[in-house]
Amino acid sequence: MTHPPQHPAPTVPIPAPRTAQVQTFTDDPGTELAEMQQRLNRFSELGIRLEGHEVLDDIATDMAQRSGFIYAMANAFGEEQTFLGLYQPPPDAGYPIVGRTMSRGHGYCPEVVQRKRGLPLPDVAASPRFQSNHVADAIGIQSYFGSPVIDTDTGLVLLTFCIIDPETRTLKDANRLQAIVKDAAQTTADVLKIKTPGP
Repeated sequence: MTHPPQHPAPTVPIPAPRTAQVQTFTDDPGTELAEMQQRLNRFSELGIRLEGHEVLDDIATDMAQRSGFIYAMANAFGEEQTFLGLYQPPPDAGYPIVGRTMSRGHGYCPEVVQRKRGLPLPDVAASPRFQSNHVADAIGIQSYFGSPVIDTDTGLVLLTFCIIDPETRTLKDANRLQAIVKDAAQTTADVLKIKTPGP
């Protein structure tokens, strides 16, 4: 599937400055920050570095190719969101270029962390709750499919996987697309030796 560029590509990544105060995205910041520390401890126990991983870049690339989406991410939630795996268009393709990190509260993955289950949005504009946020507005997201990796030992979502695109998708295709993201999440859990509750 080809996606003609709709506007010139910005050269500045999505803003994600590291600040002394961690941004929260829930109504219970105390619990959220405690869970963040628990995740950081668990990443350390599992030997997962919060940086890009070539094998997860490959998994993100596979998600993008199978789905026809132009962005795909494997996302770890620590003090900020870090894309351990990332696929995006080349710089000369006419689309925004994203960096490896962004604020904890941006995008739709924080919703996946809170709900602890997948979030299929074939048309983000179909729901007032999801039609606009910082990332959607910055890179023109019209469709999003996300899935969590839940760590059995802590009960927390350690990672989220998502594909995003500036074109809407049909409800008819939603199950196929969500299955691609869920499959990538399970593959990565196996690679990183994260014990999950299973299907």
